[in-house]
Amino acid sequence: MPKLKLTKTAVDTAAPKDKDYELRDTIIPGFLLKVTPLGRKIFMVQYTTGNGQRRKPAIGRFGEITVEQARAIAQNWLAEVRKGGDPSAERSAARKAPTIKELCEQFIRDYSETRNKPGTVRTNRGYVRTHIFPALGHLKVAEVTRADVTALMKRMERSPVNANRVLGFLRKMFNMAEVWGYRPDGSNPCRHVPKYPERGRTRLITDAELRILYAYLDRADAEGLEHPFLTLAIRLQFEFAARMSEIVQLEWSWVDLQNRRVVWPDSKTGGMSKPISAEALRILEAAPRLEGSPYVCPSIFDPTKPMSKNTYYHGWKRILKRAGLPHIGTHGIRHRAATDIANSGVPVKVGMALTAHKTVTMFMRYVHTEDDPIRFAAEAVAERRKDVLAGRRPSAKPAESPSAPPPTPPAVPGADPIGATNVIQVADDKPPGYDDGRYTSRTRIGNYRPFRHRAGSNRALPPGTKRGGARGGPAHETVDG
Repeated sequence: MPKLKLTKTAVDTAAPKDKDYELRDTIIPGFLLKVTPLGRKIFMVQYTTGNGQRRKPAIGRFGEITVEQARAIAQNWLAEVRKGGDPSAERSAARKAPTIKELCEQFIRDYSETRNKPGTVRTNRGYVRTHIFPALGHLKVAEVTRADVTALMKRMERSPVNANRVLGFLRKMFNMAEVWGYRPDGSNPCRHVPKYPERGRTRLITDAELRILYAYLDRADAEGLEHPFLTLAIRLQFEFAARMSEIVQLEWSWVDLQNRRVVWPDSKTGGMSKPISAEALRILEAAPRLEGSPYVCPSIFDPTKPMSKNTYYHGWKRILKRAGLPHIGTHGIRHRAATDIANSGVPVKVGMALTAHKTVTMFMRYVHTEDDPIRFAAEAVAERRKDVLAGRRPSAKPAESPSAPPPTPPAVPGADPIGATNVIQVADDKPPGYDDGRYTSRTRIGNYRPFRHRAGSNRALPPGTKRGGARGGPAHETVDG
């Protein structure tokens, strides 16, 4: 195996032979040139790793890189070997590293399908197919940076809710990529990428709207204006503070009227059990049952199937319109029911059991604060402040709801409509700048003198001022500057 100093001239003059042969460099031990029978000239470096494995990776072809560039690369690789590295293994691992497309498929198969519900799996596949593949699918897993994720979020800025859901999916997927060894620990590119603000908020069904709604439901049941299974589903969703899917999928075999309890084998948050109130018991006992149908609210056209979400949603929308109420989604029923639970004074833990929420934070997101309690609380705070200012002991009794609005006080001459009694009424026949007996004003159009510069028999000098001295003094009769 000949040895010589590898130069451009030496490489140019190396002629092909019947089989591969190598020319080794005398300057950098391990640096060599392989010449193939077809005339290809490839720079290589040979080394032995710390665990005794022999490696001879290719650096590049002559013509693509020069002799000096190849020698510098060989020198750097040998330095990494002396530090315990293995450049050949690292290059091989980089070539075999999965792309984002392959990682998504593995994540859906090995993680999502075994832990998530079928609906969530379908949603995740939609995120991957619609948003992630077009933007990141061609990249290697280890190559994705925070800038790539931020660019994807920017592309989805017109749909902030979907953008936030895709970000959550990516964050979990890259966490699993670290578990599977595709990225170093703590290198999740979704870290510190902010979510978009979600301004959508479910409106609360007010007390007045609730009375109108139930009045129409009673009329619809009495006169046959709506399908009885539809009104039944709405009433049950209010009683159980349930999700729409939990009502349309409810089966009679899950209902225990004797022990007054309903057990859902599965739901969004897993299996759950809820007690049946007296009103819910009355509704269920009076509910019609179709022979051969296992569902409490079966499909209108096929009793062997549950009522579809589309039928329930459009039926609810139609009922609101016929009752003369503004539109709100079916989830507004659950929000109203959760608010009633919280305002009933039951402990938070009991309220969470009734709504089947797993965390206090999520439960409180469904609880709305109504205007009347806030108004009464503001009145109580105002009364307490008055007691403190009057030297009385503040009362701990909360303000009660007034049965009727307070009477309007009679108009006081010279009084401000808002309630201030110190506002001076200027007669229309008096020009700007006049003496009303309280103080002399030199105010003219274009020569405004603020209140702090005025003086009169009704106004003492503020203490601590130059005119009033340390304790203030009597009011001036005129203002002479």
